[in-house]
Amino acid sequence: MSFFPKIAFQYEVEEYLIKVFRNNELITALGTQEAENRYQSLLSHLSHPPAFTTVRVNTHLASVKHVKKLLFEEIQKQFKGLRVPVLEHPKLQDILLIPVIGPRRDLKKHASEVIVGAQCGYAVLRGAHVYVPGIVSTSRFVKAGDVVSVYSDIEGKCKRGAKEFDGVKVFLGNGISELSRSEIFSSSGPLKGLGIRMIEPVYLSPSFDSVLPSHLFLQNLPSVVVSHILDPQPGEKILDMCAAPGGKTTHLATLMHDQGEVIAMDKTANKVKKIKQNAELLQLNCIKAFCYDGTKALSVEKREDKQEGPPFLPESFDRILLDAPCSGMGQRPNMAYSSTLKEVTSYQPLQRKLFTVAVKLLKPGGVLVYSTCTITLSENEEQVAWALKTFPCLQLHPQEPHIGGEGMKGAGLSLDQLKLLQRFDPSVVTLQGMDINSLQDSREDDLISLANKDCIGFFIAKFIKSNSK
Repeated sequence: MSFFPKIAFQYEVEEYLIKVFRNNELITALGTQEAENRYQSLLSHLSHPPAFTTVRVNTHLASVKHVKKLLFEEIQKQFKGLRVPVLEHPKLQDILLIPVIGPRRDLKKHASEVIVGAQCGYAVLRGAHVYVPGIVSTSRFVKAGDVVSVYSDIEGKCKRGAKEFDGVKVFLGNGISELSRSEIFSSSGPLKGLGIRMIEPVYLSPSFDSVLPSHLFLQNLPSVVVSHILDPQPGEKILDMCAAPGGKTTHLATLMHDQGEVIAMDKTANKVKKIKQNAELLQLNCIKAFCYDGTKALSVEKREDKQEGPPFLPESFDRILLDAPCSGMGQRPNMAYSSTLKEVTSYQPLQRKLFTVAVKLLKPGGVLVYSTCTITLSENEEQVAWALKTFPCLQLHPQEPHIGGEGMKGAGLSLDQLKLLQRFDPSVVTLQGMDINSLQDSREDDLISLANKDCIGFFIAKFIKSNSK
């Protein structure tokens, strides 16, 4: 049941993906028609939001039960008494799941329109209101207090300040304008703050603006799984190589009970600032964040004893998380992927540079977890095959919890190796909407199973370093 058009790619990227999802190994295992069906299903899923909103509870400050009660009350208030359940996950005991209601097909479209940029539009589909910087254009006479229909300019072709737009636009729902058109496009400089308060979104998800900020962290379900798989222990020294904005960093610190040391690196200063802000907000003290390029994090010279930050000596860390920069094709919702093939294929060499540094920084017996939020073979299973060939000291290891599917065929890995990998592939479930009646008729176990599958596209591999050679 596809409500939005399938995700659109540039022609050369689409040709590349077709080859990936029709590779010989896959066709031999599934047959041509089934492989094609899965690929088309994936394209449909990527343009729609996941079926659940996932929030991680900061168990450093509060219990899951306590936060669940507060969150349920908040959602009832936001949804005007609509009783949407808040579910605990049996295998991920620090997250809460909120079913997403929608798509709602009976919403009336209004004459007054507001066009927002694609990224703003995707945030709205996951529960956000519209902030002024995200607004691209409005109808001519929009005033504060007007009910407006909000659309996403998924191709980025609407000119800022336009009074009408006839290009490709996707209906996101209705809201109330907090400002007039002249205030939104004020010549005195870019405004901040709330622009449109959504009252009838196509997909009904709670807004988390200023909701329990010290107790909750919005995170996709597979991103939470990663930290559990790394399984950091109190007192250990952990490296998060590409850490921004800090969701996994703060999760690792929480799992360690804020005891030990979590080194977080990112090469962009503003992103490092965000990591520090999140650590402070969640009251975690064992995190040390540094603005540094992970490909240069290995020291070739002796360090000063008091030096805390990078570069680091070989074999400095008990566990390393490499949540690598990637093409991001697993992110949802996304209706128009703008990257070129050159950009898509640029990530594999960078990931290998980072991986090589990570292996050298890891202690013998240490754990290395590699993850991406993309769907390609070249950034996922091919990287595992390359790593096992390049670094004899690495062994693939079972993952706990194992909630996603096994790895995808096409990179020459054995069936046993593929079973050790974890690929979250939303195409394995039928794309379906959820209304309040079907939600109330559903068993909790079935809802949890749906949440495990209908999430973003994601990949995880876990390695153990057997010796220092």
